[in-house]
Amino acid sequence: MRNVVLVAPHATPNTLRYVEALCALPEVRPAVLSCDPLDRFPAALRARLAAHEQVRSCLEAAPLTEGTRRIAARIGAVDRLFGVLEQVQMAVAETRDRAGVPGMGAEVVRRFRDKSAMKEALRAAGVPCARHARVESAADARAFAEEVGWPLIIKPVDGLGTRSTWRLQGSEDLDRALQALRPSPTQPAQCEEFLTGTEHSFETVSIDGRPVWSSSTDYIPGPLEAMETPWIQYCVVLPREDAALDRFRDVNHAALAALGMQTGLSHMEWFARADGSTAVNEVGARPPGVNIMPLMSLAHGTDFVHAWVRLMALDLFDPPQRRRAAGSAFLRGQGRGPRITAVDGLDEALRDLGPLVAEVKRPRPGQPRGSGYEGEGHVIVTADTTEDVMRALARIIRHVRVRLG
Repeated sequence: MRNVVLVAPHATPNTLRYVEALCALPEVRPAVLSCDPLDRFPAALRARLAAHEQVRSCLEAAPLTEGTRRIAARIGAVDRLFGVLEQVQMAVAETRDRAGVPGMGAEVVRRFRDKSAMKEALRAAGVPCARHARVESAADARAFAEEVGWPLIIKPVDGLGTRSTWRLQGSEDLDRALQALRPSPTQPAQCEEFLTGTEHSFETVSIDGRPVWSSSTDYIPGPLEAMETPWIQYCVVLPREDAALDRFRDVNHAALAALGMQTGLSHMEWFARADGSTAVNEVGARPPGVNIMPLMSLAHGTDFVHAWVRLMALDLFDPPQRRRAAGSAFLRGQGRGPRITAVDGLDEALRDLGPLVAEVKRPRPGQPRGSGYEGEGHVIVTADTTEDVMRALARIIRHVRVRLG
């Protein structure tokens, strides 16, 4: 029986799903490292946990290492240690190194978290990706712009999604971005050429460095365009067809090998360009966001939260077959106000779509405006065909309006 520790910063509903999945595995002694006290977790989970340690931070290796060692003193050597959120991956990797826990260490995980190290590893392996430079000063950024030309992208080297990402059309845009980011040797930024094409994700399950299963989604439109254009309603589609898998699989596998992926679920964002070529954008060594986990669950008839936890705890995964298509429409508020004032057309859309609706996160009047391109709510749909999913998403984004004021 393995002693398995999940880093769960706070007992939020989403995090508790992963704790529940861990506690449901009969082959493990489940334990949790959390910033929250034990009484924040439901009684049923408290009864199942073999250990819980409260730590002052889940974003730093020192408290996680101390907590891991306290758990080991209680239940025995820790066999696996992992966390879901992107922000904890580096601290978890450093803790594995310090506490002697098997799994990807800091040297590998840094290539997934540091955008500059990531692109250097990809280009060294011949994997197509954007030209890039690590920027530690305004002079570095201007030199790269002179070399590559406009447009460009600039972002923190450890950025998450499109947060703090700037599209630069010229020198004035660069000056504004530099004022906001203030790159330095201790807080560098990543500057890249701007890639064009349709944007997609590629999720891959790997065991001991060997890819064993993959899935791909389509972004409509790309995340940066959605972030820059508040009126655009953003969708993610997991099609019934597997055409993208054949087109991008070899590049995906080469990229994962270059970065050193071992056991886990990776989330790769990539471009399909008009000339038929492909290019890697970014890669995460953790479960994807933007509702891709529930989309994969619906399309493949399995619970991917449970499947991922089992993979990380026991190195086991049963590759599922794709059975359906699925998609998520993100409901983004319109207007300049800080709060939702009204939601129009949602009830009618849900009634029209009926059994195609799998999940609804309903925006509520009075709710604060969201900070990301996911918006203030979402609707997830599933159907036997990609065409039916696309029609359902179109019905939602054309007729549902979340108003801000």
